Amino acid sequence: MPTAIAVTGADLVLPAADPGTPHAAVLPPPEGRPLDASLADMQQLLARYGHVVVVCPTSAPTAVEHRLHAVRALLESDRIALVRTDLPPLGAAVLVRQLRQLAACDFSPGVLATAARLLAHYIYAGAVLGSVSRLDRVPVSLGSHLKSWLPGAHFAVLAGPTPQIVRIGASEEPLAGPEFATELLLARGQLQTDWPTTTLVPRWRIPGPVHEAALPASSPGWWGTGKLVEFAAYLPDLPVLHQLVSSVRRETCHWCGMDLIGDRCGFCAAPLAPPAPPDTQYGGQARALGPGVRAEPATRALGPGAQADPATRALGPGARSARAALP
Repeated sequence: MPTAIAVTGADLVLPAADPGTPHAAVLPPPEGRPLDASLADMQQLLARYGHVVVVCPTSAPTAVEHRLHAVRALLESDRIALVRTDLPPLGAAVLVRQLRQLAACDFSPGVLATAARLLAHYIYAGAVLGSVSRLDRVPVSLGSHLKSWLPGAHFAVLAGPTPQIVRIGASEEPLAGPEFATELLLARGQLQTDWPTTTLVPRWRIPGPVHEAALPASSPGWWGTGKLVEFAAYLPDLPVLHQLVSSVRRETCHWCGMDLIGDRCGFCAAPLAPPAPPDTQYGGQARALGPGVRAEPATRALGPGAQADPATRALGPGARSARAALP
């Protein structure tokens, strides 16, 4: 039975990537909904699936987060994971769909919950904006603010994995794109521009057709303007996603016993226990190897390219370089 993927808004649910992609459960907002009803919704999901991974953007209203914590506390359940993401609305929806795809695989609930942070580093989420004067979720320079007042000024903004803002024009700086094969999803707002398809697709060497979806209702608020075209480049193939997550070493949470990847449990939020000293863990094996030799398995697993992989660094010292799993 797959782990249930739940979301805090219908905007986070994209059409299934394939017939085998499970549906996502939409948790109604707390406004005008009694706590008893929210408790009943979660109890039904737990009874049907056993474990629930709830994806809640950090941009969601505070009342939504408070309701989720209240439900988990009142149910006294250790089978509910609350996953927060800083991705903009369309990128968050892509992340949810990838988790839905992986939920149909053989991953445990703990690995699935902690995979969200890894997957987010392989989603290139951004937008073309008519103004950045009200953009407060991506660092904006004073020069960009001033250029927003110029007639006809458009900006290409990348929210993640590395924030970047460029003004679209003849001498524009290219957005840093993915170094692996992706597909592109667009959601059009009130801005009339073909820049994502005419410029971004060739620069990022995105093969195949460009997909389109309805603009999430929360996108204008996230980006600070309704004059936008939101985009997200992502890994579409389930075998690649499966290999990516499988390439990271699994640990066991010392507090609740759930499996995890990275340095923090997705269910109880306990940090990964530090490794035992070499003498304790290996009975003097480190000394036998000679001076300058590190025997910790986490260090060996990182490999020579780990320091250059931001997704690996974000997962913590217990992760192997996941980028090597990409084709």
